[in-house]
Amino acid sequence: MPRPRPEKPAPGQESVWKYPRPPRLEAVPETLRVVFNGEEVAKTTRGYRVLETSHPPVYYFPPEDIKMTYLRRYPRPSSHCEWKGAAHYYDLVVGDRQSRQAAWAYADPTPGFAPIEGYLAFYAGRVDACFVNEEEAEPQPGEFYGGWITSKVVGPFKGEPGSWGW
Repeated sequence: MPRPRPEKPAPGQESVWKYPRPPRLEAVPETLRVVFNGEEVAKTTRGYRVLETSHPPVYYFPPEDIKMTYLRRYPRPSSHCEWKGAAHYYDLVVGDRQSRQAAWAYADPTPGFAPIEGYLAFYAGRVDACFVNEEEAEPQPGEFYGGWITSKVVGPFKGEPGSWGW
């Protein structure tokens, strides 16, 4: 498998190839928002992001800043991240629309990720829009990954065709 060729970041950008492995958790001062079916379901200035080599940032929202009445715990078993622990999923239901497994959380994360205990992350591709400040984020390629791509990050990104073995 050919090694990916990291894009060169412009001033003010970050290369996902400079992100660490194992991943790092950091608080973010930006305003994060999620919109689905015309409703702002989450908005915070108290979020976190997880940075991992080859992945765009994954943003986590405190439950107090989410309209939790729109979320339903997904009944099937969780997945497991070697770095963060067991995740459980949520369906998002707003009015007459539903998005299956639109969000996930860690009820008992590993010690390095304890600050995001109970926080939720949203798949950008399973909601109508996600924003970092006023910029609308694009979903990370691939059905499994939950990163948000903005103009501040450059790839290539895990999840693109041919990236399975990265």
